[in-house]
Amino acid sequence: MVIEIVDVDLDWPLHAAALVRLLDAYARDEMGGGRGLADQTRCTLIGALQSRQDYVGLLALCDGAAVGLLNAFEGFSTFVAKPLLNIHDVYVDATLRGHGIGQALLQHVEQIARERGCCKLTLEVLAGNTSAQRLYQAQGYSAYTLNEETGQALFWQKALS
Repeated sequence: MVIEIVDVDLDWPLHAAALVRLLDAYARDEMGGGRGLADQTRCTLIGALQSRQDYVGLLALCDGAAVGLLNAFEGFSTFVAKPLLNIHDVYVDATLRGHGIGQALLQHVEQIARERGCCKLTLEVLAGNTSAQRLYQAQGYSAYTLNEETGQALFWQKALS
């Protein structure tokens, strides 16, 4: 098994189709909510990503077939006045988990973040996704606190639609 990590080329139909297929599989996974992507999302995702200057996408290829993906977006840390990279999606085909594909994706995106002068990588993970937590911890990720008195940072959301 040969694993290769490549930058997503959204203008290449094979990459675009692989990204949508893998993201849909992630959405169908229990850790992605258990429902596939909406038809509208499937139709508009590539164009929406193409319009963003802050998008970073990676595909994991196993013997040439797309089996994993990582989507990230550049943000900015006002506390250190440097960019950061937020990892939004990490997905590996369920039949190939445990073969180092997730690790390879994370190492590649870290290299990109370092080349861009980012101060940190961020991500979110569900409390019940212990296998992903183990992967992230093995790569140096952890929950963070600014100081012990104020406690651990929490990720919250407010849906607008």
